[in-house]
Amino acid sequence: MTALRRRVVLAAATLAVAPLLRSQEPTRLPVLGILSPHPRPAPKFIADNPFTNRLRALGWEEGRNLRIERAYGDGREDLLPELAAALVTRRLDAIWTFGFKATVAALRATRSIPIVFSNVPYPLEQGVVPSLSRPGGNVTGVAYTTVGGLRPKIFEILREIAPGARRLASLETPSATFSIHGRPIELLPRMREVAAELGFELRVFAVERQDDLEGAFDAIDAWKPEVFHAAGTTVTVRERRRIAGFANRLRIPAGYTERAFVDAGGLVSYGLQLAEVLERAAHLVDRVLRGSPAGELPVELPSKYELAVNLGTAAAIGVSIPHSLLVRADKVIGRS
Repeated sequence: MTALRRRVVLAAATLAVAPLLRSQEPTRLPVLGILSPHPRPAPKFIADNPFTNRLRALGWEEGRNLRIERAYGDGREDLLPELAAALVTRRLDAIWTFGFKATVAALRATRSIPIVFSNVPYPLEQGVVPSLSRPGGNVTGVAYTTVGGLRPKIFEILREIAPGARRLASLETPSATFSIHGRPIELLPRMREVAAELGFELRVFAVERQDDLEGAFDAIDAWKPEVFHAAGTTVTVRERRRIAGFANRLRIPAGYTERAFVDAGGLVSYGLQLAEVLERAAHLVDRVLRGSPAGELPVELPSKYELAVNLGTAAAIGVSIPHSLLVRADKVIGRS
């Protein structure tokens, strides 16, 4: 066989095999990034939770037609910018963020990868989006609430439980209500206005880190409040057992904006149904993965809220829960 003939035969064989090789190349799966300040959940929860289950119902299953890259801050919000920067290098098709600071970190890391947020308290007021109906850019999501949303309801519940109470202590994380530009939004004036309308003298105690708790506890104890409230933020939810235990030691009614506090021994909570938020976020992720521009999808507001009461705690601290409140409760712990 001449050299020319060998080259012709080799070229023909290469052309014949090339389509077969291409057909054997693995199809690239869409990649979803998850960015959260919380500790990494247990494998069982990762496989079975409202977000994952709704994604599965919408046709997305990790390992089959979706790859997921996860980044968790293990309770340290200061790690989020670094985690976001690393996450966006992984050829992501979308990012799901949990909480305001994770969302800000993702926005600063990319202006091209679509971002779907959840549990951002005040996305409009905090500057995450310029409009709820037309968020624009590369971001949409499910808001936690709107300014003044949950605290007035908690204050009303505390007034119902303690009609003669005057002093209301509120444990807050101020940075949780900052804007994307680092300025506080106008939340405290509204809180004071609502408290005053209900006959409360409101005093706010700040806690930014776990180490701040004992000092805040001492200051609250010295003020001698008659009712207590704690906002649900990354640091307070992580320390919910300590906070609920502290309020119970004071033997005063305490209200929270997260059901997790009541599960940890707190007295009463009024807040959104987290399952609904996670499911709505999954729907938005589905639409983004299927090609819808994130900035053209309106930001959604939660529609389902739940009232939870811990009767065991009420009995332990000597607080009577009005029947009118119990009949409205979605969850009662300790009911015989």
